[in-house]
Amino acid sequence: MSAHLHSLPPASGAAMDRPLPRRKYQRPLRWGGAALGLLGLGALLFTSLPRGLSVPAAELSLSTVAEGEFLDELSLRAQVVPAHQVLLDATEGGRVDAVLVRDGEMLKAGALLYRLSNPQREQEVLQRSAEVAQQLANLSGQRTGLANARALQRRDLSNLAHEAERANTDLKRQQELAAQGFVSAAVLEDARLKQALQQRLLEQAREDGAAEMRTREQAIGELERAVRGLSEGLALVRQAAAGLSARAPRDGQLSGFALQVGGSVKPGDRLGRIDDIASFKLVGNVDEFYLNRLQTGLRASLDIASKTWPLTVTQRLPQVKEGRFGVEMEFTQGLPPGLQAGQSLDARIRLGQPSRARLIADGAFYADSGGAWVYVLNAKGSQAERRNVRLGRRAAGRIEVLDGLAPGERVVVSKVRQYGDAALLNLQN
Repeated sequence: MSAHLHSLPPASGAAMDRPLPRRKYQRPLRWGGAALGLLGLGALLFTSLPRGLSVPAAELSLSTVAEGEFLDELSLRAQVVPAHQVLLDATEGGRVDAVLVRDGEMLKAGALLYRLSNPQREQEVLQRSAEVAQQLANLSGQRTGLANARALQRRDLSNLAHEAERANTDLKRQQELAAQGFVSAAVLEDARLKQALQQRLLEQAREDGAAEMRTREQAIGELERAVRGLSEGLALVRQAAAGLSARAPRDGQLSGFALQVGGSVKPGDRLGRIDDIASFKLVGNVDEFYLNRLQTGLRASLDIASKTWPLTVTQRLPQVKEGRFGVEMEFTQGLPPGLQAGQSLDARIRLGQPSRARLIADGAFYADSGGAWVYVLNAKGSQAERRNVRLGRRAAGRIEVLDGLAPGERVVVSKVRQYGDAALLNLQN
């Protein structure tokens, strides 16, 4: 038996093993579990990571929406300038020989400012003067000739008139003698012909003399007109030459005058101005947003020296430059004491009547967003969400809110262009 046991093969248990059937949904269940795990992890990361654009809170300017009175007025920084100015432009060119005044000096009308030298102008004066003198000499010769012709004509007419009178007297005598039968008919006829001849000669001399006088007078008239034209041209040239020495056109203070002896001046050069320091006005620049609302005649005011001084908008300069246009205002009830040209003051222009409205502070955001949207802070002040709004009038540093904001909400009024199209801002302290 022992030998039989030793002849049996060793037991392996392989006969007891058998394969189990594969489950149908085992692999999909494993993939689904992995996907759920990844989604959960993603949700955890999404809730734990910050959203939006991170912005330092210190760089934001905020404004709280509040109910209040909307003052429909415009505040601007205006500069004091003289109400009346006379510009000094060179009418002639040349070399500066003398400068007789200094910038900032008070001047009286007629005061000599400077002298120029221009050899060309001097030559023109001499040439025109010679031309006028020559024509005047010709005119004098023509007038002398006219006087001589008139004298000669008077002598000739006197002689012819005398001869005609003698012929007429002789004819009368011959007629009387012929009536008495002392002279023949032939003698009487000769006397009649001689009298007719002398009368025709007298009439022809008168007609010829009158025609000659008209021709001479016409020639003298043409020459006189030529002399007047030359004299006017000479006056203009002399006036231009006189422009080489400029004088102050009115009383006032000389400003912007910087001529130097030896320098060159061209016609049209701006040399300076004369300011009337007895009266002043205000000039300033206004955002082009108000171009259609700001018109001449609007009332304005200036607070200075513990008093409000009324003004009136007298001129609007519609040329827009760098987003702004100019405006001028004049005082209507006297001038504040101590005003000086170049001084900067804060003025207000009333555009309409005050009214109740929902307001926020005006800011740089308006230009960046066009007033169509703002960033609104949440209750904690940790985030600012972009929101579409509808805004109305802007005046006196305030903007009228028509829709999209509630009282007490805080909005960003500083520049927002740097944040691009970010829908949410995360404020960092």
